[in-house]
Amino acid sequence: MIWDADLYKTKHAFVFEYGNSLIGDWLQPQAGETVLDLGCGTGELTAQLGATGALVTGIDASPEMIATARQSFPEVAFEVGDATNFSLPQQFDAVFSNATLHWVREKEKAINRMYTHLKKGGRLVIEMGGKGNVDSILRTLDRVMQAKGYHYAPFWYFPSPGEYATLLENAGFRVERVHFFDRPTKLADPEKGIVDWLEMFGNHFFANIPENDKQAILQQVQQELRPQVTRDGQLYADYVRLRVAATKI
Repeated sequence: MIWDADLYKTKHAFVFEYGNSLIGDWLQPQAGETVLDLGCGTGELTAQLGATGALVTGIDASPEMIATARQSFPEVAFEVGDATNFSLPQQFDAVFSNATLHWVREKEKAINRMYTHLKKGGRLVIEMGGKGNVDSILRTLDRVMQAKGYHYAPFWYFPSPGEYATLLENAGFRVERVHFFDRPTKLADPEKGIVDWLEMFGNHFFANIPENDKQAILQQVQQELRPQVTRDGQLYADYVRLRVAATKI
């Protein structure tokens, strides 16, 4: 998947802005410790981790995101790497991941890579989309696509707390803390926020659909959803988030 790094930073900054409390309240990085930011995107949270005095490395599968991160934060180490098969020459005191792991359908492989790259006793702190995330958008998209003769195929991995905790335990982690919660998320553009969201995060749904039909689908999804996702003139996506803290034992 090719990412539009500029669109990500300008209209979807909430992705990394919501990660601030994950750093301060959950990870609590210490000066001098090594931290891997898995799925670092354009690097804002990686740089924030580095500002604490931690020795941080950011990794992302998107060359476009890494190029933007390196340009914005030249003092931080960034690498291109896939969550399911990356290999770095060191183990870390902590692995941090925000809004990435729901993109990784081969979840056991990603968990293995995180476990392998942690020191014994090292900390894992993640946030990802949880069960029910953006359900209203996906249900509407499914209905509209099928009505227009196209096939909708689920793409993301949104686990329940018990499901993901079990995967971590099976890999050798001790799960310390879990938080599963609704987080309605305001979209940047009150007129076409749903269209922008699907163009940013859901382009894979339209890989073989002509552009005219794609735009018609997007507009219809936006039109049908608008009444139920509008609050005080703003559009909100129905995010459900899963946070987990675990330790390598």
